[in-house]
Amino acid sequence: MFINAYGAINEKKDYVDSLNVFPVPDGDTGINMTLTMQSVIKEVESITSNEVVAISAAVSRGGLKGARGNSGVILSQILKGMMAEMSRPFESQKKAGQMSEVTTRDFARCVENAAKVAYSAVTEPKEGTILTVIRIMGEEAKKIAKIEPDFIKFLQKLIEVGEQILAQTPEMLPVLKKAGVVDSGGRGLLIIFGGFLSALDGSVEVNLNFENDGKPVFGDGADGDEIESDIEFAYCTEFNISNMHKSTTMASINTLQDRLLKMGDSVVCVGDLEMVKVHVHTNTPGEAVTQALQLGEIINLKIDNMLQQMREMRATKNIEDKEQGIVVVSAGDGIAQVFKDLGVDVIIKGGQTMNPSAEDIAKAAERVYAKTVFVFPNNKNIILAAKHAQDLCKKELIVIPTSSVNEGIAACVAFDDSASIEENRQAFNEAAANVKSASVTYAVRTTRFDRFSVKEGEVLGMDNKTIIAKGASVSDVTVRVIDKLVTKDTSSVTLFYGELIKEKDANALHDKLLAKYPGIDFNMVDGGQPVYYYLVSVE
Repeated sequence: MFINAYGAINEKKDYVDSLNVFPVPDGDTGINMTLTMQSVIKEVESITSNEVVAISAAVSRGGLKGARGNSGVILSQILKGMMAEMSRPFESQKKAGQMSEVTTRDFARCVENAAKVAYSAVTEPKEGTILTVIRIMGEEAKKIAKIEPDFIKFLQKLIEVGEQILAQTPEMLPVLKKAGVVDSGGRGLLIIFGGFLSALDGSVEVNLNFENDGKPVFGDGADGDEIESDIEFAYCTEFNISNMHKSTTMASINTLQDRLLKMGDSVVCVGDLEMVKVHVHTNTPGEAVTQALQLGEIINLKIDNMLQQMREMRATKNIEDKEQGIVVVSAGDGIAQVFKDLGVDVIIKGGQTMNPSAEDIAKAAERVYAKTVFVFPNNKNIILAAKHAQDLCKKELIVIPTSSVNEGIAACVAFDDSASIEENRQAFNEAAANVKSASVTYAVRTTRFDRFSVKEGEVLGMDNKTIIAKGASVSDVTVRVIDKLVTKDTSSVTLFYGELIKEKDANALHDKLLAKYPGIDFNMVDGGQPVYYYLVSVE
């Protein structure tokens, strides 16, 4: 089954690659999955035992050794989960003849466990990817196995389930929908399962519905500026750790993962005291390697510059720079998503407690494929750094001195890509000036500020300049802040609630405000920002 699966993915690797919407090293899904399966076969062929436990161990070991890119590493964890469950009954029943076959119910448990192990290996799982496909297949496999003991029919029905969920992936992941394709990793996984099926009976037709996969739409943002904005960490860094030091423990591996999470994203750190596979996107690959050397020896090191690969891809497709682009500074996943939806090119993580440097802002501007780049600092403490970035950036960089996220959002709404640079500059400044902004946070120390005496931990409501309300209750202070901002001309109020606020509390505040001001449209948005309970925008 595994030999056939390798043959199937190897034959279709270029096709799977053609579905990629991320033209970075992790985007080489077909070749990465193929190389992972190739390592599996090499390991299986090297063992002399024909027992299920030995073969399962070889599959797991080979997958981990040869895993390449995000797709390869996730595939290796899918195989690990399957093989762990495959081995379990054989290991518990040592006597010959007690277990001589694998039933569809056994295999269903393998698929279910594959999803659990794969999800646990990824620090920030995304739905609409290979993970979603294996999870749904795992859930449905148990149901199918209850009524279908025939392995060929079981796998046919399981693949049908996979095809159905694969077709839905563009609705789960916006970048897939914009590109017009299904998830390439999910397609690769179904090709592998098709290989499993064809091994059981070569005369059976493997029904893989390639017609609905779509074709990537290039030159329309799907593979250019939008994806470039997602490359916050430039270096795709991969390696294995082997020959562990005597002092290394499983806790050491967990500690390494925690440290990698602070260095970048797309972190996968899996394995045991025999071998650990590491994958991380980071701007400090050397630091990642240094931390790993505390556990053991580094082998199979690979570092790819994803920004350079993006530039090369654009050059081959002759994608020209647009006239104007936008960089914003923002904290919180929810707020970042709002900016993405408004067409922002690059988002720099930052805010009140983490001010990006002038160099950070200049580098972000250089990543925008535009001749002129507008920068919205969205915090008064970042405006000066943004202005200094103008001297470090090769492109024309124009700073719009937005002092809050709300002003930045209003400015983005005013953007007109057909307008001149000067027209947009004026529109941005006017839109930002017309927004009344406030924030609700807490005092970090006992002090006196303006006319207020504040105590550590006390809730503070602030406009851009001063404290306008304080108290013990977040909800009460927020209401008082809005009382001071709304007028008879106010039509809408947007509140971004932060990571310290529960959704139910935000909804309760929404109802309270709506009852008090029935003529105003109140919008609650999960901003996810640190420090601030609420960011308030009144229009």
